[in-house]
Amino acid sequence: MSQEKKEPNQQRSSEVEEKVLYINRCSKVVKGGRKFSFSALVIAGDMQGSIGIGFAKANEVADAIRKAGEDARRNMTSFEREGTTIPHEILMKWDGAVILLKPAPEGAGVIAGSKMRAVLELGGIKDIVAKSIGANNPMNQVRATIAALMQLRSRKDFLASRG
Repeated sequence: MSQEKKEPNQQRSSEVEEKVLYINRCSKVVKGGRKFSFSALVIAGDMQGSIGIGFAKANEVADAIRKAGEDARRNMTSFEREGTTIPHEILMKWDGAVILLKPAPEGAGVIAGSKMRAVLELGGIKDIVAKSIGANNPMNQVRATIAALMQLRSRKDFLASRG
């Protein structure tokens, strides 16, 4: 019976995919030499319109990735989609990063840089044009992309607000 209970949990965890976007090594000079620590940026998504970001630091790479993955799963939020694309164009600024997301016709694919591409694909968007205009800091690019996705509104909501 305990095995039957474990299977659904494993199935749920396999629905949410994780992707390591960036690993940074930081060194600190101490009396005995250099001491290294690592930070990891991980994105989690269910390919159905939910996405989360996790950032963690640890003394080992594997620990940093594990902690960031847990953080990403804990911070998952959903956003509006319209079929395989987004409902409208949006421009978002986050610190130095400025990104532009535009809906694309079906079959166009994800036209975006590597960090934004990972976010959009794990969110389940299949057709979109995205452009990073500002800084190339991975953390700011990902946060700007997620902030832009959270600002999206469906046509029904928009028309209802206009009356």
